[in-house]
Amino acid sequence: MSLYSKTTIFYSKKIFLEKMNNNFLARTFSLLHVDYVKLNKRWNYNNVISPYYRLYYIDDGEGYITDKSEKLKLEAGYLYLIPSFTLCNLNCDKYLSQYFIQFFEKSPEGVSLFHNNRNLLKIRARDIDIIHFKRLHQLNPGRGINGSDNPEIYEKESFYREYQSYNKDMGPALLFENQGIILQLLSRFLKSQEFKSRNFTTIPSKILEAMSFIQLNLDKNLTISELAEKANQNKDYFSRQFLNHLGQRPLNYIHEKKIERAQYLITTTNKTFIEIAAKTGFSNVAHFSKIFKKVLGVTPGAYRSDSRNFN
Repeated sequence: MSLYSKTTIFYSKKIFLEKMNNNFLARTFSLLHVDYVKLNKRWNYNNVISPYYRLYYIDDGEGYITDKSEKLKLEAGYLYLIPSFTLCNLNCDKYLSQYFIQFFEKSPEGVSLFHNNRNLLKIRARDIDIIHFKRLHQLNPGRGINGSDNPEIYEKESFYREYQSYNKDMGPALLFENQGIILQLLSRFLKSQEFKSRNFTTIPSKILEAMSFIQLNLDKNLTISELAEKANQNKDYFSRQFLNHLGQRPLNYIHEKKIERAQYLITTTNKTFIEIAAKTGFSNVAHFSKIFKKVLGVTPGAYRSDSRNFN
């Protein structure tokens, strides 16, 4: 390989990494809830899915969080992260005490930091992590869940509006410290081996750009030909690359992201399915319902009324 080629590759990688780092740094995380709670066997909820992150520090007792692929034991001395839109079950057989933080994510491209890693994550807590949890709790009194640990009660648009209004009214010093603590706690999970093995910085820039375009245009009828053309690639080649790096075809990915947006709208608003279908780029409710059931296994109506089928 010539010196020119090596230099070109070096600077291409450098530019790509700089772009990715800028995207990381441009993300913001807004606090929804923070509290310290003592739970018992009433903490037993299935099929919980939220448009925000859940972060736990367990200081006593034990419980479990389960997703479609694994069951993690909640035990003292560990941190747990449940990324947004990660379907899971939460339960405690006897007793569990924990600090918890719930927060929303916002990125310039609309692509989640954990968009390709929506799995339950567990790491051992350090002393500084515990200090961070306690400090965030101290800084934000009254930011619990209004006396209820039942998602069916607190997963309402009115609750989101109430707590997000707190963020708008807080001073810059508190806003910065809240954000800094959340970033430091999240950084612990970015260092974990599980996240590294799935880190999307290894995905080619053309595919990343397509993913960003999809996320920013979920209200449109996106086609594979359009995405391939934007990437300046042959449609079949683009589809193969997408499959190789993300493990699914572009159309499946588009449908997944549209239904993810629909889940958020169903969970947090009272919009009709006609309105939600329009906001997620479906030409009619029948097509929207068909894809929704294909992706999640239930109809939108069943999801709205029965997805929080608590035991």
